[in-house]
Amino acid sequence: MAGEQGIPNSLKFAFGAGAGMLGTCFVQPLDLIKNRMQLSGAGGKASEYRNTFHAFSSILKSEGIFALYNGLSAGLLRQFTYTGTRLGVYTYLFDMMKKPDGSPPGFAQKVAIGMGAGICGAFVGTPAEISLIRMTADGRLPANERRNYKNVFDALFRIVREEGVMTLWRGATPTIGRAVAVNGAQLGTYSQAKEMYTKAFNLRDGILLHFVSSMTSGLITTIVSMPIDIAKTRVQNMRIVDGVAEYKGPVDVIMKILRNEGVFALWKGFTPYFFRLGPHTVLTFVFLEQMNTAYYKYVLGKKKSGGF
Repeated sequence: MAGEQGIPNSLKFAFGAGAGMLGTCFVQPLDLIKNRMQLSGAGGKASEYRNTFHAFSSILKSEGIFALYNGLSAGLLRQFTYTGTRLGVYTYLFDMMKKPDGSPPGFAQKVAIGMGAGICGAFVGTPAEISLIRMTADGRLPANERRNYKNVFDALFRIVREEGVMTLWRGATPTIGRAVAVNGAQLGTYSQAKEMYTKAFNLRDGILLHFVSSMTSGLITTIVSMPIDIAKTRVQNMRIVDGVAEYKGPVDVIMKILRNEGVFALWKGFTPYFFRLGPHTVLTFVFLEQMNTAYYKYVLGKKKSGGF
């Protein structure tokens, strides 16, 4: 994406963060529905939602339309920290690993650098993600059990004050595991799909190529990452009563889901997850590619060559 006279590394992080935040403004309601559905059935309770549309209508009926944007501040901070880091690291490593003739790295290398970028992003973004999980889940709880965080910063301060600073990284292991799966699949397959569609269908670098590559990436990523994501979500939202945690860890979550809810529960919330991840992937990469193209055109005065 950038050679010797390309985009500065600081702007790679800034563009990644900005693209992710813009995407989240569109898909936050789907993220909320996905989180609610993944928490439905936790603790041995009967599932609250029959399907995505039932979840959507139930939230609208009981909480109102604006409840679909609960946790938006946490979602934006998560994109600023997590997506800014992962895309910044990925584009930096992608450029560094280009072959001497300027051709892109191989598919295995793309997956590997995607995984590495995911680890970095997940560690930085976990505090905001815990706040997001809790804020989107709050409306499903009885009034006397709600945390009622005012915004993401109130959530972060209260978590530190009430539960200790290390709680900000509760569930970091499944979060990093999910990030490895998501970014290895998402970033690796996006770059590979672009290369494949360009060669197979002679598509030019533009919004159509970015769209089909992103949707391909989003579908593969959804299938691969959902079991890890549901384990992460339940660990991060769990309460500790009398010193006893609901789950011992992500493996315990998976085992309890399999035992109490069945194997397909590992993909509970698939539809909102895909329709959140797919469009968010599309929007993030389209926004990012447009930012990069604009920088090359208006700052460097040349046409963008190559990609990531």
